[in-house]
Amino acid sequence: MGVRLMKKVLVINSGSSSLKFQLIDMANEKVLAKGLCDRIGIEKSFLKYTKYGQDQIVIYRDMADHKDALQEAIHALVDEKIGVISDMTQISAVGHRVVHGGEKFHDAVVIDDEVMNAIVECINLAPLHNPPNIIGIKACKEIMPNTPMVAVFDTAFHQTIPQYAYLYALPYDIYEKYGVRKYGFHGTSHKYVAQRAAHMLNKPIDELKLISCHLGNGASICAIKNGKSIDTSMGFTPLAGLAMGTRSGTIDPAVISFLMDKEDMTIEEINEYLNKKSGVLGISGVSSDFRDLEAAANEGNKRAQLAIDIFCYRVKKYIGEYSAVTEGIDAVIFTAGIGENNSPKPRA
Repeated sequence: MGVRLMKKVLVINSGSSSLKFQLIDMANEKVLAKGLCDRIGIEKSFLKYTKYGQDQIVIYRDMADHKDALQEAIHALVDEKIGVISDMTQISAVGHRVVHGGEKFHDAVVIDDEVMNAIVECINLAPLHNPPNIIGIKACKEIMPNTPMVAVFDTAFHQTIPQYAYLYALPYDIYEKYGVRKYGFHGTSHKYVAQRAAHMLNKPIDELKLISCHLGNGASICAIKNGKSIDTSMGFTPLAGLAMGTRSGTIDPAVISFLMDKEDMTIEEINEYLNKKSGVLGISGVSSDFRDLEAAANEGNKRAQLAIDIFCYRVKKYIGEYSAVTEGIDAVIFTAGIGENNSPKPRA
């Protein structure tokens, strides 16, 4: 399998109604083609596809499920005009992004029946994310039954966080019975950018103290010491930590029961409220997109400016907090959409 992996690898990220993919030539780590199958199982589904060096094209196709989506992706990859491979046998392996691996996985693993069962067991920890990940894996296995599949877990990098940092101050039997603890997310991103930072600094990663800021619509900050995650801002779910695009971030837990009582909310409604209607969207009333917030703030919208201030303050606070945890900083890393492209200005 080692020889095959040096050829071409298909990387897949399955969402509830979407499937993102890239085909990478491992000889030079070049992305040969990438695409997005969107609105799977919904009317007017389509594939956005980009071959390296060419403009993006949009192909409208009915895609009833993820198997249909994967077949459309493969059709594009092997197409005579827009394709980049002659047939599917040139795909040496498939890598799947899986959001939650619980405490079972500390690294990427080849997917077998035991691994699949473990991913299924983690559904209760990530009910919105793991099911579509599982659907994507099963679809690939149907279409490419003899091709090795590998799972890469968002939670794996954070398995080095010490117990005193990942446990909540709840009765210990709650952790033992239900696995309630900090897991952290964006681990694949934090690990990668830490390695890149070490390369750019020309220093061994196991000698560095880094703080990684993954700032996008979903955002988290990670304290990395000697190449290992020792704390991160997201928790049991991706809701904790920073104020994000539509997520509240960390709040006083008593606020939840207070709102459920005052607003007559169900558990489902409060989860929707905190995950999809809060964050900078909820504060600004304008948008969850920082480009929109900056435009509105520049036009004098005080709530848009306030949303930016809240976001920047919490980023600054976590960097300060984690500089104490790492006992010094060699570098602060900024990545993801906001981290790479924006420099929102908080008020002085």
